Amino acid sequence: MFNSKDFIVNINEDVGSDHDESSAAKKNRRWKETTERCSTFISEWTPFSLVASYFIFSTCLYMYASEGVIAVFWFVYMMTNFYIAGATVLEAFMSITPWREARKAVAEAEESGWLFPTPSNQLLILDLLIVAYLPNEQDIIMDRALYALQKIDYPRDKIRINILYNTPKPIEPLETELHLLTQRYSHARVFKVPNSTSKADNLNYFFSLDTGSDLIAIYDCDHYPQPNAPRWAVERFIADPDIDIVQGRCVVFNTEESLLTSMIAVEFDKIYAVSHPGRASMWGFGLFCGSNGYWRTSLLRDLKMDGDMLTEDIDSALRAFSRGSKAVHDLNVTSFELAPTTFPAFWKQRLRWAQGWAQASLKHVKMVYNKPVDPIRNSYKRDFTARFGVLSLLLIRELSYYLVTQYTCLVLSFIIVKFPKSGAELFRLVYFQYPVSQWLFIISVVCLIATLWITNRVRSEFVSRWMIVVFSIQYPFYLVLSATIGLYGHARQIVQYNSWNPTSRK
Repeated sequence: MFNSKDFIVNINEDVGSDHDESSAAKKNRRWKETTERCSTFISEWTPFSLVASYFIFSTCLYMYASEGVIAVFWFVYMMTNFYIAGATVLEAFMSITPWREARKAVAEAEESGWLFPTPSNQLLILDLLIVAYLPNEQDIIMDRALYALQKIDYPRDKIRINILYNTPKPIEPLETELHLLTQRYSHARVFKVPNSTSKADNLNYFFSLDTGSDLIAIYDCDHYPQPNAPRWAVERFIADPDIDIVQGRCVVFNTEESLLTSMIAVEFDKIYAVSHPGRASMWGFGLFCGSNGYWRTSLLRDLKMDGDMLTEDIDSALRAFSRGSKAVHDLNVTSFELAPTTFPAFWKQRLRWAQGWAQASLKHVKMVYNKPVDPIRNSYKRDFTARFGVLSLLLIRELSYYLVTQYTCLVLSFIIVKFPKSGAELFRLVYFQYPVSQWLFIISVVCLIATLWITNRVRSEFVSRWMIVVFSIQYPFYLVLSATIGLYGHARQIVQYNSWNPTSRK
């Protein structure tokens, strides 16, 4: 017999059961969210704790060390600083030849009415890629795309301007406007990369396409390539068939926004116009630096980009070098880019670079001793000069972070234990504790001045002499900051921090 009372009781029990299950699901979800937040917090702050503990422990250690032990450490740090300064100034002097060759090439082009050696119909087919993370670069991508399509001086039947972008959510009407560019410009291509979460994903997607190009140029979205930059790069490939990569010079153009951007601009002139070409001349190998780089298509499609690396550009450059590929730096292949305008944006960018370099160094330092493997050039041999260059770039550079910060901790211990009463006493305390340090300090300063003098000779139109003077004054503090960021990158690598923070654009 049907019992309505029993039916109502059963219904209530079922509803109560569903309610209990729903509450349990909510509790599980909240617990999972809390756990994830705690895990993120620990992952974010553990590197900071490690670096802070490193500085505190080191400073305290020197405070209680004997005079003899401190003298030994002081001598080691000053000698190391002398080596780094000496290597830097040698790279600077070695960069003079590439700079003169670039100026000579420009002078010859001007005399010939800008008629390049290779006729237009014999130029190589070029795919120029503009890679963008759309939410972060939605305000600049259309401007950069139109600039590349309208201003780059290269035969349109020989070049394709490819816009590669990824976005976690639709952004309209911008996306539609981007795709409409293909109707206005015959050499425009626009690709919304599916399932992409990184620059490496965007590039690897394009490498899977058969476009029939001879060369591929890679640009970040904030760049303005100089109109003749592609032509200069292609002429290098045609003049020397052994060249596999041409890395151009990146110039910061937003120098007037802040002191930070002006200092980054000087740093970029020092790196791209002095250090990179100088190192390539001295050690015998160049590097692709992530943007304004030109590759032979076959090599790039073979190597691809490793999405597990934070600096996939450096990793791909080192993998190319490991198999004997030839990379050169050309100062006429110029591109103009944005520097971070705020310190937090600068900090995030440099932390990503530091951890990425640490990853790449751990992975590729074996090139110091291992046997090269080249599937194309079986005769390739890595000589002693190149091996020592790898040692300097990947190992000594990473260790220099500890040497600079240890010297800083040593000086801090002096200041705490023997607190100076005047500026002159502080100066003697920091730089002239021991007689030998006087000569090492003076020589290091001379090396710095020589490097900055050469930088001044090759500075871009956006950098003034006054900016270089300010940069030289704050350079010791910049070294300590860079070394601290390097340590932070190591700490992040230890805890396997893997969050990707794109650089803020304006």
